[in-house]
Formats: sequence, structure tokens, C-alpha cells
Amino acid sequence: MSTSLEGKSAVVTGAGAGLGRAEALALAAQGAGVVVNDYDKDAAHAVVEEIQSAGGQAVAAPGDVSSWSLAESLVQTAITEYGQLDILVNNAGVLRDRTIFNISEEEWDTVIAVHLKGHAGTSKFATQHWRDRSKSADAPVYGRVINTSSEAFLFGSPGQPNYAAAKAGITALTLATAGACGRYGVRANAICPRARTAMTAQVFGEAPEGGIDPLGVEHVAPLVVYLASPEADAISGQVFVAYGPMVVLASAPGVEQRFDSAEPTWSVDALADSLGTYFRDREGNATFRADAFTSL
Repeated sequence: MSTSLEGKSAVVTGAGAGLGRAEALALAAQGAGVVVNDYDKDAAHAVVEEIQSAGGQAVAAPGDVSSWSLAESLVQTAITEYGQLDILVNNAGVLRDRTIFNISEEEWDTVIAVHLKGHAGTSKFATQHWRDRSKSADAPVYGRVINTSSEAFLFGSPGQPNYAAAKAGITALTLATAGACGRYGVRANAICPRARTAMTAQVFGEAPEGGIDPLGVEHVAPLVVYLASPEADAISGQVFVAYGPMVVLASAPGVEQRFDSAEPTWSVDALADSLGTYFRDREGNATFRADAFTSL
């Protein structure tokens, strides 16, 4: 096994700046040919020039990932330029922060479209490519999907119901992809990065002067490269939190308490007695929110 990506190709969405740019640069430095996607055409071409200037291979494919025709063309670009697609890194995203009672339909739809639909479209066409190749070869092929989720789905993010919902959907999409496509050789994982980017500027503020910025995007890129590499073949259907020198493997949700009816079915009164007693004695602010992740 190796972490080298020589001879492999990758599509990275939202790669014109921030996390996507760092991931594209890191993949190229490890030997991958990269299809650089971004909504900003000039930004995508600038990253391509940066990769090529460093001796790497890259091609720009700008456009809106919420369009499935664009998603299909990204996969086709990798096939045309490099012979096949091996790695998909879904990173593109936007924010439209509002509380649930203030959010507009456009603000909801935009975030869901770019994040969740954008991840789904590229995943559809990439996995179709890998499934077809696997069936032709009658053997598993090399396929890697790294999706970008967020801790927002774990603790609810009260001011970002659209973003939190999209990231929860991306996590579920990752698990479904891993389950459906493992037989073809595909490994799918999600990362929840804590990183200072233009999109999170209002959350994290300015980078500290001097020293290492724990929220620097350069801390996340190595995890993406590793998950994209042959060395990570045993890892699929997992969710990681990445922050500074820390990588956390998230565990699946567990069952807190089971309630059984003494009768063949529950009555409202029996539920009130059973659940009511349990919740009266339980810590008042304990919910499904995974707030412990904020202090890792």
C-alpha cells in the first residue's frame, strides 16, 4: 500500500479558494491529475496555474455544482483528460445564515442545492463510472469519495437550519454511497473540517498573527489526501472531524433508552407515564445534539 497518487485523477469541487484549493494543491503534489471546479471561473484557472507552476497536472472546469449536467461534465472531463476518474472530493458550498423562522425559500433552496444536491450529482456520475468499469472488469476498481460534512449536523447550528440539514444529508449520502458501492471498490467517507475560510470568516474571525493557525486549511488537506490514497482502502462509511493537529473519528448514534409497553400496543396514557417519568428525571437540557464535539 502507498499514499502516492501517481497515475490517478481527482475532481475537486469548490477548489478555487479555501479548503478546496488546499485539497487540490495537496492532491496534485501527491501526484494526482486534478480537475479544478469552482463557480468562480478566474479562481479555478488561477489554481490550475498554481498547480502547473509547481510541476503538477490540472485542468479547470468551472461551473455551478448544483447543476447535474455540470456534475456529469466534471466526471467526463477527468475521463477525457486522464483516462478515468479515481477520486472525487466534494467541497463546494455556500452559506445563507438565518434562523428557521426568518429563512426564505431562496435561502433554503440555495444552500440545499449547492451542498446536498451538489454532492449527490457528482457522486451519482462518479459511482456510475466506477460501477460500469467494475462490471466490465468483473472486479473491483479504484474509487474514492471524500465528502465535506460539518459538525453543524451534530449540534444543530440554530442560526443555520439549511446548512445543518444539508450537512446531515451529506453524512447520510456518504453512508449510503459506501454501502451501495463498496462491492465495486468504492470507498466513501465524510470529513467535518474546522477551518478558517471566506465562508467561515464571520464565525472564526481573522487568523492570529505569527505562529501556526490551528484553523488553517493546510491541517485538513493531508486527511483528504490520505483518504484518497490506496493506504486508506480499509476505511469507508466513516465520519471524521479535522482541526489543527487533531483528527477525531465520530461514532454512530446509539440508543439511549428503550421503552416497552406492557400491552400489545402503546396507549397515550401509558406513553405519558413511561416517557414522562423518564424525561422528568433526566437532565433538562440534554437533547439529541452532540454538543460534546464543540469541546474536542
